[in-house]
Amino acid sequence: MSMIKIRNEEESDYMKVEEITRKAFWNLYIPGCIEHYLVHVMRPHKDFLPELDFVIEVDNQIIGNIMYTRTKLIDECGEEKDILTFGPLCILPEYQRSGYGKKLMEHSFEQAVALGYDVIVIFGNPGNYVSRGFKSCKKHNVCLENGTYPAAMMVKELKPEVLDGRKWVYHQSPVFEIDEKEAQRFDEGLERLEKKYLPSQEEFYIHSHSIIQSSL
Repeated sequence: MSMIKIRNEEESDYMKVEEITRKAFWNLYIPGCIEHYLVHVMRPHKDFLPELDFVIEVDNQIIGNIMYTRTKLIDECGEEKDILTFGPLCILPEYQRSGYGKKLMEHSFEQAVALGYDVIVIFGNPGNYVSRGFKSCKKHNVCLENGTYPAAMMVKELKPEVLDGRKWVYHQSPVFEIDEKEAQRFDEGLERLEKKYLPSQEEFYIHSHSIIQSSL
């Protein structure tokens, strides 16, 4: 029986977590990946929440992690609501589809509630998140600044019906505006991995470029 432990990330874990993130996302969404660089630049950012930065260990070995940042919703009257987004969330490929990602998410949801947060907005493949209580952003009337409802944008209420139906605009943290040249430069200092095309990249393209019609 494996021993599973979830704990806060420590500074001594940083390189290991970046390595795991790189392995988990390599060639998944694009040839190569930038998520490990995002992890690297996220930690010192003002929106990063170290209290919600967790690793999961199996038999004393880190196999995955989840990170959160502060973000906000603004309604049509200009009222702001502080909320959360998470990502990257990753599990080493050989441990995926074994429930470890679910355990990380559920633990982090409990801690987020304890800190007073009640809404999470994420971008991702709906197939990975709807079973964890995430719903289309359209169902909660949460859109982007251009008024669109991306198919990949999902919302989870940590407290039932906290979003009351009014229209909210989601404003993402600037930390996600990655400089791709800097990310490439960062990656060049690491172990060389082959960049290649995989079908998952086309699936990501479809999800990330699909919009739910506002008339629905």
